[in-house]
Amino acid sequence: MELQKHPKKSNSTLAELLMRVDDAHSDVSGNNTPADNRVVDVGFGSTSLPLSNPFVLSFTNLSYSVKVRKKWGKKVENSKVLLNNISGEAREGEIMAVLGASGSGKSTLIDALANRISKESLKGSITLNGETLESKLLRVISAYVMQDDLLFPMLTVEETLMFSAEFRFPRSLSKKKKKARVQALIDQLGLRKAAQTVIGDEGHRGVSGGERRRVSIGTDIIHDPIVLFLDEPTSGLDSTSAFMVVKVLQRIAQSGSIVIMSIHQPSYRIMNLLDRLIFLSRGNTVYNGSPSSLPRFFAEFSHPIPENENKTEFALDLIRELEENSHGGTKALVEFNKQWQARRKPRTIITRKPNFSLKEAIIASISRGKLVSGATNESSLPDFANPFWIEIIVIAKRSITNSKRMPELFAIRLGAVLITGFILATMFWQLDDSPKGIQERLGFFAFAMSTTFYTCAEAIPVFLQEKYIFMRETAYNAYRRSSYVLAQSLISIPSLIILSITFAGTTFFSVGLAGGSAGFFFFFLTILASFWAGSSFVTFLSGIVPHVMLGFTIVVAILAYFLLFSGFFISKNRIPLYWLWFHYISLVKYPYEGVLRNEFDDPNKCFVRGVQMFDGSPLGTASEAMKLKLLESMSGVLGVNISGSTCVTTGKDLLVQQGISDISKWDCLWIIVGWGFFFRVLFYFTLLLGSKNKRR
Repeated sequence: MELQKHPKKSNSTLAELLMRVDDAHSDVSGNNTPADNRVVDVGFGSTSLPLSNPFVLSFTNLSYSVKVRKKWGKKVENSKVLLNNISGEAREGEIMAVLGASGSGKSTLIDALANRISKESLKGSITLNGETLESKLLRVISAYVMQDDLLFPMLTVEETLMFSAEFRFPRSLSKKKKKARVQALIDQLGLRKAAQTVIGDEGHRGVSGGERRRVSIGTDIIHDPIVLFLDEPTSGLDSTSAFMVVKVLQRIAQSGSIVIMSIHQPSYRIMNLLDRLIFLSRGNTVYNGSPSSLPRFFAEFSHPIPENENKTEFALDLIRELEENSHGGTKALVEFNKQWQARRKPRTIITRKPNFSLKEAIIASISRGKLVSGATNESSLPDFANPFWIEIIVIAKRSITNSKRMPELFAIRLGAVLITGFILATMFWQLDDSPKGIQERLGFFAFAMSTTFYTCAEAIPVFLQEKYIFMRETAYNAYRRSSYVLAQSLISIPSLIILSITFAGTTFFSVGLAGGSAGFFFFFLTILASFWAGSSFVTFLSGIVPHVMLGFTIVVAILAYFLLFSGFFISKNRIPLYWLWFHYISLVKYPYEGVLRNEFDDPNKCFVRGVQMFDGSPLGTASEAMKLKLLESMSGVLGVNISGSTCVTTGKDLLVQQGISDISKWDCLWIIVGWGFFFRVLFYFTLLLGSKNKRR
């Protein structure tokens, strides 16, 4: 009856399909409760879509090697084989586990299947239902759970999953349905008691290790992917937590997913949850089959598994013993596995050509509740679930939510700016217009402008802490890289405005700078632009450097060079030609010149009069009468009358002495703003080129 209400539409959207499914459930049950126990369930959609064959991920002769550098002085490079002709299959509804000792190639095989190794380096084929699996399609239909739990520490479990849902679900899906999906997933993951608990980190108490692991899995399965890859999901967990994690993975597999994971040493209870095993030894397959066939396999290999012995522990111990003590290593076991596989009756994967393509099978799977971020039209599967502006809003909201629960971070930065401003205000209190006051003003401006850049160094750890979260989420199309860059740029502006108002308000009137309210407004804008450019520059560097301490070292060094070549210590006219290019790329140059023009560009203001010419020289201590006599003598020689009150140096003269170029103060301001945008663009390209997260 429900299908009759909604006739077939060849171009129906996912949201429309979900609405039909939800309405159908409401008609039957009278509420919106899912009808079955799937991890992510939207029921069954239009029967006009074909029924899907079970998905089968097959991989054949996967080989991968890397070059190993030889010792110093030797030119020849050897290759180390990490995968050697690995073949197998993983089926929908099953968990395939990859086992082996450290260095056996478990994570490498998972990376190969998850398209995390470049095509140029990986040999062999990977197919889904007999069709070659393109990397673009795989990113849409799959998810990858890393070994480390990469989560925002100050978000609760529910918020973490909700933000993941915002990324993965189309915006046309109602907020109510997204929340219902999150609540269902929390129950399936066994996280109900921890739903309102923050994730936590070293400085904040949060969820347990097992709960954190399940949250990590939840963020990647919120959209119910068809293929799920996990790199040692039980690593670091106690036996009970590890069992609960694998139990969740079993439910995910039974909901219609292919689950492939690496695991170091599963317990007896976990073994009962696994459907297919691949044992690796130094990149070679030593066993490929079901857990139930393991005793027969080793019995035929003349190493029967004793009763009451953990099968996997026995197998791993035997493999390690052969690797370390046998002359041929595990070569005999590898060859026996090949013969044993050949003797077994091969399972039929696809004996005939499917009635419909892989894409049609995926669409049919979507109609049954899988892959919530997909599309239901036959033309294409979208790369991203939402437009970029929705992604920007969600990224910004998540960052703000996480940051506002750690107010001490911004408070420390604000305190540093306030203290610096207070020290400068008291050190340079109400400077006069004497030659000595002028030199002190120049020192104030140089220190103030460089300080704005140094205080931006705190942006280095911000991205480095989020880097691997960003790489995990963008690797499987949770959002665009451009959306991340724009969101981070936008959310930084309010804090920069507060810092700029604080610094400008603390120093401008206390120091006695010129220009009144108009001068203060320009001074504030220059400080704000400097904070913007400095924050952008440091953010760009954080996308390049791998470690926080290295980042701080580089930032401090480069900012010191910027200050050196800004024109304060040595004017532009005195800088050697081979260093002049550094003067023009100095970030401190333009705000420094801008505030100098703002201060000294008044043509009617005099800064040095007749008798003040001698200040700062050995004649500065002479009497007033002696100075006037010297001025009379100079007037006779020069032919110009110079009295004690004659204006000798104007503001423009000071600018010329400092080597200030003809760029107006407003042009200086726009150049600073432009530098900020330039470094944000460079940051985007850094993310675009440097976050592929693929092995070479």
